[in-house]
Amino acid sequence: MDDFSDMKFSRRDLLIVGALSASVAAVPSMAAAQASAPAAPSRPPVGAKVTLQVNGKTHRLDLDTRTTLLDTLREHLQLTGTKKGCDHGQCGACTVIVDGRRINSCLTLAVMHEGAAITTIEGLGSADQLHPMQAAFVRYDGYQCGYCTPGQICSAVAVLDEIKRGVPSHVSADLNARPQITADEIRERMSGNICRCGAYSNILDAITEVAGRTA
Repeated sequence: MDDFSDMKFSRRDLLIVGALSASVAAVPSMAAAQASAPAAPSRPPVGAKVTLQVNGKTHRLDLDTRTTLLDTLREHLQLTGTKKGCDHGQCGACTVIVDGRRINSCLTLAVMHEGAAITTIEGLGSADQLHPMQAAFVRYDGYQCGYCTPGQICSAVAVLDEIKRGVPSHVSADLNARPQITADEIRERMSGNICRCGAYSNILDAITEVAGRTA
């Protein structure tokens, strides 16, 4: 038989061993308690009536209050130009313009925008009459797979409006002066829109052309 007479245990060692033994013993009883516990009753979804002004048209909807603006546009209004990319606000594919400001529609609930004026890619132009930004993206090949393009274009339109209104960015040299249309300003403001194909230089060229024309 092994002789344990020479082994020495500290008080800390004994406490650790005791805690582990108690934890192991508690696991089966906890599992049994959880198995026997009644399931929590499911709650029905909470609905709300929401009125949205989308691309100049009024839409009155009855929505689950948890429905995002992105899912409202795609699933309820069939405006599938707005894309669902990461669904976490990291890629910008779902960018739309709400009351003149661009937002990630996957990060906001539709019920938060009662009466708001919303513009999606479908509302900027049509196949017969493209928005100048859409035409510039085509001219400069500002896309490859095209998945991010609706969000890129909506964001680009809003970026030029931000600069026109004098909204500074993180690279604005003087926060009290009106920002200028420069490559650095455009890159910074468009940094929330990811293009996995890497068409950034072409996107910059397209935005710069439209900016020069409007200026």
